[in-house]
Amino acid sequence: MNQYTIGVIGSGSWATAIVKILTNNCNNINWWIREPEIIENIIKFKHNLLYSSSIEFDIDKLSISNDIIDVILKSELLVVCVPAPFLNEALVKCSSDQFDKKIIVSAIKGIVPKFNVIIADYFNQKFKVPYENIVIVSGPSHAEEVAAEKLTYLTFASQNNEIAALIASIFNCRYIKTSISDDIFGTEYAPVLKNIIAIACGICHGLGYGDNFIAVLVSNAIQEIKRFVDAVHPIDRDIKSSVYLGDLLVNAYSNYSRNRLFGTMIGNGYSVKAAQLEMKMIAEGFYAVKSIKEINKLYKVSMPIIDAVYNIVYENITPVIEMRILAEQLS
Repeated sequence: MNQYTIGVIGSGSWATAIVKILTNNCNNINWWIREPEIIENIIKFKHNLLYSSSIEFDIDKLSISNDIIDVILKSELLVVCVPAPFLNEALVKCSSDQFDKKIIVSAIKGIVPKFNVIIADYFNQKFKVPYENIVIVSGPSHAEEVAAEKLTYLTFASQNNEIAALIASIFNCRYIKTSISDDIFGTEYAPVLKNIIAIACGICHGLGYGDNFIAVLVSNAIQEIKRFVDAVHPIDRDIKSSVYLGDLLVNAYSNYSRNRLFGTMIGNGYSVKAAQLEMKMIAEGFYAVKSIKEINKLYKVSMPIIDAVYNIVYENITPVIEMRILAEQLS
């Protein structure tokens, strides 16, 4: 069993699935959940009744609290799973001192909107966490399949290979296969972009475009992702590996993808607000596309798919018209 004390920040479907994974190798997990009623339900029923409710927890391995500072102070490793749009709000009472010498493991696939930064930059800039103490978890990994113990491959990226390997070993189990990488920026930006691409795929699906067109869209999308991550952080990376291409594919095609669902609803005629209310879940790509547009003002990368999604969800351009324009730019 792992000797480190681990804290998990968040209570959504991915956080719930991660706690399930960690209980395979860890005896002491501090879990921060904001809502007292969720805590009561987990303690009483051993299930998170709101998210990934099929998972049954070994309560003896969990210390659950709605005091985020207490969880941070008691934990050496912190796995952060709060959706990016709400991360700053969740940590508003925290200070740099509380993160001193902590290892931050980000399982968030998004950008902090207020700051227009990825999670690694956010913790480095706001809480002075060295990049060497930050690990990014990424790869094709729907929480629903992890909950069902379906074989899943995760990549752990850090500038410190020893820490990446340590975290990978904590997550590794019968149904989780792990690998490590040093590309913390590419493995953060690529998932942000794939969330936006998944919205585009959903819009096309909702409009009645077929698999042939969506395959062309996705093949263009991976090139768009490569252009952007190479501009932001130009290192040698294989964009065809599962942490990049695999993550894009699962979100572009899977019925579990909330971003694809959000896009499908837009393509079916829902307004952005109506789609958000109907889903009752966070489509990270909606927030991310605005941030990426801002960030790309610096890099000026050609990103027609990202531009099309932005025009539809923020500029209120009719999806039919915008996708016809986009179709002329693809090859």
